[in-house]
Amino acid sequence: MNTGWQSFLAQQGATIEAGVVQRFGDLAAELNASATSTVLCDLGQCGTLRVAGEDAESFLQNLLSNDIREVSDTRAQLSSLNSPKGRMLASMVIWREGADYLVQLPLVLTAAISKKLGMYVLRAKVKITDISDTFISLGLSGPDAQAILTKLFGDLPQQPLGLINTAQASVMRISGTRWQINPGAQHAQPLWLALGQHAQPVASICWDWLNIRAGIPIILPQTQEQFVAQMTNFDVINGVNFKKGCYPGQEIVARMQYLGKLKRRMYLAHIETPEAPQAGDELFSADMEGQPSGMIVNAAPAPSGGFDVLAVIQTTSRETQAILWKSSQGKALQFLPPPYPIGQG
Repeated sequence: MNTGWQSFLAQQGATIEAGVVQRFGDLAAELNASATSTVLCDLGQCGTLRVAGEDAESFLQNLLSNDIREVSDTRAQLSSLNSPKGRMLASMVIWREGADYLVQLPLVLTAAISKKLGMYVLRAKVKITDISDTFISLGLSGPDAQAILTKLFGDLPQQPLGLINTAQASVMRISGTRWQINPGAQHAQPLWLALGQHAQPVASICWDWLNIRAGIPIILPQTQEQFVAQMTNFDVINGVNFKKGCYPGQEIVARMQYLGKLKRRMYLAHIETPEAPQAGDELFSADMEGQPSGMIVNAAPAPSGGFDVLAVIQTTSRETQAILWKSSQGKALQFLPPPYPIGQG
């Protein structure tokens, strides 16, 4: 987070640690507002890479799980970078800014993924720049979000991951009630003030909780190389294209889709505990004889207390057993209705 933007948010009442807004006062109240009201978040937990150059499209097409040719100035995309064994190294959102591609992923992974992508450049006419320190993204969520943005920007995209570009900002629809706004540096402060007249500023982790409730997985350092894309429902939420050409891990991903039986899926659940679950925490069930039956993908405090989580779990264990956090004596997961239909294999 650049120092000017950080100072501005601090003036608005934000408590900031490591570039991420921890709260604007009372985190519990901010979580409750995120569940029922219209809220405004700084997305400082996200980092952004700019991929530029005449070979940028083919470069990304050869590396990522989705079809980059479908990204345009009106359409963003979920995608992933995978290992040669088909395991996810990063999940990301990609959109266009002019001729360049912007790749947004967790800030904690941005430097490592930038370096990883750089290893593939070779003679390609591509330049990868980490712009995380200067790029600003905001999240707006709630029942009044669309009306607020319509007054500021006019006609908005109608489909999820639809995008408009204006002189002030690009505006991306995440879902019916959630939006991401990417303002130019000179417009960020006045835009925050304008949005803040109608929406309550809340901690960045409130956006993480909204992602969890929407079933959108975020790969973090603790979960790199743990999951094939389908395990995190990336096939369900359109993060994989099975008709595009080769990319690292493509054979494994395709084989699982067409020839194999998927034994693990991601589920939404709640853990009633004062101790914060962490990405990478193992899950256990009686049928696995001491071996883990799953893993936490993401976790965030829930408005009602305890924590909501996304967890990849052995499907047979989920169907027949109690799923326990961290040990065979741990807290049981309370499963919540899925945010979308989940395939079984």
